[in-house]
Amino acid sequence: MEISPLELKTHYSNLLELHLKWRGNKIDKYEQLLSHGSDRLIVRLYADDGTTSIGIVNRHTEENRAFISFGDHFIALGLNVPRIHIVSAAEDSYILDDLGNDTLLSCVLNADEFNTEVIALYKKVIDELPKFQVTANTGLDYSLCYQYGEFGRDNIEYDLDYFKQRFLKNFHKGTIDEVRLDSDLLYIREKLLEYPREYFLYRDFQSRNIMIKNGEPFFIDFQSGRKGALLYDIASLMYDAKADIPQQVREELLEYYLEVILQYVKADTDKMRSYFWYFALIRIMQAMGAYGFLGIVKGKKRFLESIPYALRNINFILNERIPGGELPYLRQIFGELLNANNTYNDKT
Repeated sequence: MEISPLELKTHYSNLLELHLKWRGNKIDKYEQLLSHGSDRLIVRLYADDGTTSIGIVNRHTEENRAFISFGDHFIALGLNVPRIHIVSAAEDSYILDDLGNDTLLSCVLNADEFNTEVIALYKKVIDELPKFQVTANTGLDYSLCYQYGEFGRDNIEYDLDYFKQRFLKNFHKGTIDEVRLDSDLLYIREKLLEYPREYFLYRDFQSRNIMIKNGEPFFIDFQSGRKGALLYDIASLMYDAKADIPQQVREELLEYYLEVILQYVKADTDKMRSYFWYFALIRIMQAMGAYGFLGIVKGKKRFLESIPYALRNINFILNERIPGGELPYLRQIFGELLNANNTYNDKT
């Protein structure tokens, strides 16, 4: 949402009053932080006693209720998430722990290479993932889920259409055979629906939403969580575009996840390996839709920087991991998109 100067002043004033009500002391200064793809106002609050906290303003109160309820549930289970300290009466703003500035993504980008230390950090993250998916699944109030209660048929169809409308129509310059395209998208939907949807699906489990504090991972932005399949979140982490994990490391980390998840559930790991690639496809396609929407419609051009990574990733999956007779038209379209992107880069 676009925030006018007057609205911004009101939001800041409300956060200062909320902090005063919570801690009883005043704020010396505040700093607006990047909200990336979100419409939320995110502010670091500097109190006069030297402490800091994070203030959030979000007009989508249903989204706030999901975040607050899920967060309280995770805290009760001892999971590494920020503690929510106070919520406004209108439920449109709240204050929570300040976890600092270091994210898993910044650790990746600041490293000279994808070295053993970075891989070890990813394994720490993967150790925590089943605690959200399986342990926290019990007792979580799914009635508060925002947008969709389950990553099922409706949600999958929405994500595939989002990809068509926001990405393909913006970036594919040729004629699209809608019948052939819809046939391939339907195939993906049906493959995804074959897999059980029994656990908590974090939805945006990616490196920018994982904070690193004192060498340990902490987790934010879980307000879009819903019921779903185990494989979606590990696919989100492995195919996070800007992190650009080397493919060999992705395969190593996937195997590590399959070892860890067996400590929580009985699972057919061969089946998980097979279905993983379809969840990777839908995750990348959903992200592509977001890149188109945020980069073109919202004018946040930095999101367009992720498109070349996504094109390389999805072409690899289609050509190297999906059985040869499947999804022929998507292979063609993404091949054309990759070639067009490479040609553009060569020219520039």
